[in-house]
Amino acid sequence: MKNLIIRLFFIIIPMCSFAQNNPKNEKEDSAMKPSKNDEGEWDLIVIDTQFDYFMNAIAKPINQYTEANLKSRNTILVNQWNSYFNSGRYRNIIESSIEYDPREKYGIKFEYKLYQVFAYVSWKYNLRLNGLSGSDKFR
Repeated sequence: MKNLIIRLFFIIIPMCSFAQNNPKNEKEDSAMKPSKNDEGEWDLIVIDTQFDYFMNAIAKPINQYTEANLKSRNTILVNQWNSYFNSGRYRNIIESSIEYDPREKYGIKFEYKLYQVFAYVSWKYNLRLNGLSGSDKFR
């Protein structure tokens, strides 16, 4: 009987704490937001040890792209990413949504880096993203 009460305690307590958390607010709070650096340029910080390797050894150089092309592709990719996030698909890979305004002038460096984040995720996790160009799909 004592074991039954202890088991019920461990089942009920997590359920109560889960009911108090609002998943909608957690999703809203976990959005990645672009920010400006000290020079006033838009910047994106990627915290993954392999990303620098990817950028230096695998990613195509920035001069292979135009800002308009990157903005167009990023708009598609961000929408697809956020759709995956909101549906819970690829939960082990996509942990936050991305706030991106296609009307904002982020600059080619930011657009390039954001696009390479998507290419990197495709490369590392074999995640299919439809907005990547054919030469940026690695598998």
